[in-house]
Order: sequence, then structure tokens, then C-alpha cells
Amino acid sequence: MRRCPIDPDLIAAAANRAAAYLARRGAGPVFPSDDAIAALDALPIDLPETGLPPSEVLELLDAVGSPATVHSTGGRYFGFVNGGTDPAARAAAILGGAWDQNVALPVMSPAAARIDEIAAGWVRQLLRLPETALAAFCSGASVANLLGVVAARDALLHRLGWDVDEKGLAGSPPLRIIAGAEMHVSLVKALRVAGIGTSALTFADTDAWGRVRPERMPIADERTIVVLQAGNVNTGHSDPFAELIPAVHANGGWVHVDGAFGLWAAASDRRRHLVEGVELADSWATDAHKYLNAPYDAGVAICARPEDLKRAMAIDAAYVETDAPRALMHLGLQMSQRARALETWAAIAANGARGVGHLVDATSDHAARFAFALERGGAEVLAPVVLNQALVAFGDDATTAAVIEAVQRDGTCWAGGTMWQGRKAMRISVSDRATTGDDVDVSAAAILRCWETVAAR
Repeated sequence: MRRCPIDPDLIAAAANRAAAYLARRGAGPVFPSDDAIAALDALPIDLPETGLPPSEVLELLDAVGSPATVHSTGGRYFGFVNGGTDPAARAAAILGGAWDQNVALPVMSPAAARIDEIAAGWVRQLLRLPETALAAFCSGASVANLLGVVAARDALLHRLGWDVDEKGLAGSPPLRIIAGAEMHVSLVKALRVAGIGTSALTFADTDAWGRVRPERMPIADERTIVVLQAGNVNTGHSDPFAELIPAVHANGGWVHVDGAFGLWAAASDRRRHLVEGVELADSWATDAHKYLNAPYDAGVAICARPEDLKRAMAIDAAYVETDAPRALMHLGLQMSQRARALETWAAIAANGARGVGHLVDATSDHAARFAFALERGGAEVLAPVVLNQALVAFGDDATTAAVIEAVQRDGTCWAGGTMWQGRKAMRISVSDRATTGDDVDVSAAAILRCWETVAAR
């Protein structure tokens, strides 16, 4: 078979188009226009009988696709806790795409395996988790939460004398789940996939900012998985880990922490106190594509005891036999997988511990600046800003919903809506390293201007 030729000009053209896209991303509205979205109809729907030349494929993709993208990395996108992209990580992604390494086993890519090992160690250190903890990259915190729940399930049943690998779940001792009332929806999916129904779930009361109230916490036992939160998705507040975790452990329970973005407060000298005691947990889930600004997608699942993650995820097959202490196919759901840690390694290498802490502080300070400007303009801030989340309302639910819609139409910035303890609210998530104080000021002014227009109507 003839080797597929490499076209350096095509690769260079792709890089040049990418650079041009990034250079113009702040020139227009954050969300694509109706015309740009309609132009997507130019993409062929019918399966082509013969292929196009690669250069034409690239040209079509750029001409039709680029204008219809959301400029989520331009500094004024504040929706869904979407991180921006670190420059070094973006460049590493381009190189990594050329490498195209499969990291299921170290022997399949020694370079990628070594980079993965280093990056995992750096993440653990930045989050100030135990030296014995084992971190594994996955596609996002939703999967990382699933890995944590499955590791918890199998570990608790193992302690009770039940081998899930041999017997499955049918007939196993029933487990309980305790979680805060503001638990993220990804945990519901994780529990379902892990074979744990909602009838096993008990919600703990939370306070006005979404934190579990220790005095109202149900008592856990050796059959209980307690799910706590670092960084409520609406308010940014975290559960009081130092009070809750020792009580759970005293009765033999397991604590898993959903810390998709909030766990990164540990990397900041100024905000580390917000997650005090989180290192006492048994497992954690976080993202590198939020606060750290690694490109999508990059989540991290971490277990305090490596054997618990390996018990749940390792498989035995002769053709993939290995004695490597860190074989990624034994630490997650996937066998074949891309070198997902590469961009995280690049982001941390370029910023260092100090730079990562500064990123946490800068985005959090911008969120506080947002809240101050909007409150000064008459909006209601629904929770004190502690991290990168600002939660605001503009009167009644109908008015707040209308303001959100007007802001999204205006195009100066983009923020989404949420429901918070029975009220409609605008959720402003400052997660992009590209955001500046000027971006915040211009965006806050646009939001207030939209509110004035809504009120006038």
C-alpha cells in the first residue's frame, strides 16, 4: 500500500487560518449572527460519492464554519463556566494533533505517557491533594465524577466482602448516597450509570449560598457515599469540608468531591481557605478546561488510594498485558484515547504554580468587579462573590429572563440564565484568561443598557 503523502502546505494553511480566526475573534459579536448560522446549510448533507481535495475541505470548513462559531475564548463569553485557552496549551494541541498518539499503554507512546505522568503529578500538587493520590485524565468532570462514584461503590462493597468484578451488582449490599441539595446534575447521571437509583439518594440541606449545613447533615455509615461540592455552579461557594469529612470517615463512609472548577481555589494563596479540608476526601473530580484554560476536553479523576481506582477500572487481557505502574487503560473507561494531558502539561509549564494561582485570582476578581458594577446599577446580587461566579437578578423572573435574552441578542457579551432557589437569575462565569477589566466594564455597561431597554418596554 502506498504511504499517504504529507502535504506541508496544507498543514501550514490550516495553522494560518487558525491564527487569522484568533486574530479577528474580538471584532464582532460574541454569538454568531442568524445569517452565519443559516450559511451552515452550505455544508453538504448527502454523503459524497467522491471526495473533495483536502485544500477545498479546509477552505469550506473555514469559510462556513468559522463565522458560525461562538467566540468563547475572546474575553467576553461568560456562559456555562467555559474556560478560555492558554496560548501554550493551544499551540501544544496543534502539535499533539500531528503526533496523534494513543496512550492506552505506555509502550504505545513513551513521550505521551511521560508527559501524562508529569501533568497528573502537577495537577495533584496544585490542588494540594495527598502525595499518595492517583490522578487520571478523562474527557471532563462528568466522566471524572462517574469514575469517582464507581471507585467509591466498588471500594465500599469490597470492604463489605462483596466482589463486584465477580458477582456484579445484583444482590449486593445496598448503598446510600448523601449529597447537598444543590448537587450538580452530572452526579445524577453518574449515579444512574453506576447502577445506583434515586431512591438511594438523600439530600442534605444547604444554606443561602448552596453550602451543605453540617448541623443538618444526615449520618453516614459504612454503606454511604457522600458527595460534596467545591464550587457551586451558580454561586462558586464550597461545602465546609473540614467539618463534614471527618464525621463521614468516623462512620466508615466515602467522600467524593465534585470540584469541576472550584477545586482550583487550592492553587491560590488568597482563596485556598475556601476549600480548606478538601484534601481529606477519598476522591475528587475536576476539569483542566475550565480554570486552567486547557483546550476542550480535559477532565481529571483523582483517588486518594490508587488501588481503589484500579480495582474499579483495570481489565485483564493477554494482548494488552503490561507491568507498567501507570497504564491509562486501567485508570479510566477508555482503552484507546488521545494524549489528553498534553495541553494541561503545556498550560502548567508555561504558567507555573504562581501563574495558575494568579489566573484563579484574576478571574475571581473580575467576577467581583462585575457584581459591584451591576449592583451599583441597581441589580440584585444573590450571593457574595468568592470565586469566578456572579449571580444577579433584575427584579422579577420575567424581567430577568428578558434581560438575559436582550444581552444575548446584543452581542457585546454572552451570559446565560439559571434558577437559583426558586428565582430566575443571570449567571456570569468569568473563566477566560483573556478577560480584562475593560471587558468587564464594557460588558456590565451593556447588561445595564439592555435592562434599561427592557424596562422601557
